[in-house]
Amino acid sequence: MNREAYEAVIGLEVHTHLLTRSKLFCGCSTKFGAEPNANVCPVCMGMPGVLPVLNRRVVELAIRAGLAAHCTIAPYSIFDRKSYFYPDLPKGYQISQYETPICKGGYIDLPANGNGESRRIGLTRIHIEEDAGKNIHAESVSLVDFNRSGVPLVEIVSEPDLRSAEDAGAYLRQLRAILRYVDASDGKMEEGSFRCDCNVSVRKRGATEYGVRTEIKNLNSFRYVEDAIEYETARQIEMIEAGKRIRQETLLWDPIHKETRPMRSKEYANDYRYFPEPDLPPLLVSAEMVEQVRASMPELPADRRARYVREGLTDYEAGVLTADREVADYFEAVLPGLENRKSAANWVMTEVLRVARESDKSFEDAAPPAREVGALLRMVEEQKISLNAAKTAFAAMVKSGNSATKTIAELGLAQVSDEGAIAAACEAVLAAEPGKVAEYRAGRDKLFGFFVGAVMKAMGGKANPKVINDILRKKLANEN
Repeated sequence: MNREAYEAVIGLEVHTHLLTRSKLFCGCSTKFGAEPNANVCPVCMGMPGVLPVLNRRVVELAIRAGLAAHCTIAPYSIFDRKSYFYPDLPKGYQISQYETPICKGGYIDLPANGNGESRRIGLTRIHIEEDAGKNIHAESVSLVDFNRSGVPLVEIVSEPDLRSAEDAGAYLRQLRAILRYVDASDGKMEEGSFRCDCNVSVRKRGATEYGVRTEIKNLNSFRYVEDAIEYETARQIEMIEAGKRIRQETLLWDPIHKETRPMRSKEYANDYRYFPEPDLPPLLVSAEMVEQVRASMPELPADRRARYVREGLTDYEAGVLTADREVADYFEAVLPGLENRKSAANWVMTEVLRVARESDKSFEDAAPPAREVGALLRMVEEQKISLNAAKTAFAAMVKSGNSATKTIAELGLAQVSDEGAIAAACEAVLAAEPGKVAEYRAGRDKLFGFFVGAVMKAMGGKANPKVINDILRKKLANEN
């Protein structure tokens, strides 16, 4: 298979739940994890005679997503009925937007890759729609949970600008970060609130026409997206090389066998029999509403990343710290009163993120409060404790939840800066090692670290390293 002779053409359709307490057209709760069919009512169950009422918060969050993705917000849009028949769709149609979405155009800029090149992925549209329920398949029976039916979501449709599984993964991570930054979605893939359909085709490099595309449905993990695209790209190239025809069809990803499998033939728009939703008026969005939403927007990850670089962090450090808004907010809450931003950045990237990764708790619950980590690092800067003592204290704070000051006091980690006590320890170490002292004075400079370590050990690791260094240098320089 001559894979280098081909390129993949990839477009993604992301469905992400919006962060509302109630559903799109009724007052039922959107809370995840409720008992099956507990969060339902006649409206979201599609009972005869009921009428939908649009949730204003959904519109505001859709506008936030659109502004964050550089879209044009449509002053006029309408809702449509998308008809298809699945057990988890109680009305027999889904209320969505088709010809007139609320957000048009836009783009997502991906961080620079290994070659230092940034990439811009165009968006076609962002539109509002209601989610369907969930089919649950047991050994001998299939059940339907309608709790998710009517939960509001936006579908974000990219242009076919992606050319690799790696690019697709980077796009999804960046899009998820943006949505989480603006509080439009929690992006919890494990709960199904951020999932993706992948449209994949291949063509000879240099060709301008698209090949026949397949669609891989309902992927809810970055790894699954990347693995599925890699597999499907290779499968299509092999078929073309073998003289076979690619069928336009919808596929499912099997993560166990790591292969795509046919689900059904690919639908076209006319298969859904779209027509304007007669029970809802047109959606009118005023310029004033757009500006109100714009004024409430936080700093976006790309802007924050650029600011961190201007303030002295590396591109890598800025990228790690801004990948998740929780981490970036935590880092900034650590900073007040600190002189060294880079040491704070390194501490959050290593100590704090390590604790978060190893814990089964949320980031907020896993890490000590940011103000206490800031207090701990200020003690290091003020030479009240050593860096090693700070790490010991941090580990204790994770377990106990106590403040930095209380932990240092309880563990007796305060640094000793008393020059008299340190000088006495230095004299004792030098007196015990006359041979090494002679070697050092003869030019073996590397022994200095040995003397520092010995003094530190003698003082239980609590002595101020700077004071130790200053006193040792003076004593070793004095040959009398």
